[in-house]
Amino acid sequence: MCVVASLYEWLLFLHVIAVMVWVGGVIVLASLAVFVLRDGDPAGIGGFVGMLRVVGPIVLAPAPAIALGVGIWMVVDSDAWAFDQEWIYIALALLAAAFVYGAAFQSRAAIAAARASASGDGAEAARQLRRWSLGSGLILLLLVVATWDMVFKPGV
Repeated sequence: MCVVASLYEWLLFLHVIAVMVWVGGVIVLASLAVFVLRDGDPAGIGGFVGMLRVVGPIVLAPAPAIALGVGIWMVVDSDAWAFDQEWIYIALALLAAAFVYGAAFQSRAAIAAARASASGDGAEAARQLRRWSLGSGLILLLLVVATWDMVFKPGV
């Protein structure tokens, strides 16, 4: 049986996959950060923050960009949605806040943790990784609220 899907359905599929990668990535990395911090091993912290510099740009940068781009395309493609709808304003603001916070603050915390680890300052590396972990919690909260907004569409 061949299933024919509309452009909108394919865009929705890509949008959901991108958000799944973003949310899942944040949850997994934040959970691992908590584990590494509880262990307290400076070498483990150093290894983890070194890995963040690779995983962040590969996974956590493209996923929100794809989610946002495809989401905008869905609004343009659909007669049911328009940029003047309240739920779309809320969604765009929340996703932009999560993306900007991640790009501006999370990346700085990860870089500072990596530098501290490379210089042998385990306490500072742990402090920066804690900061990064707390920021991940904020991003996750923003994404959960954005998901609620997109599912329930207040104002529609």
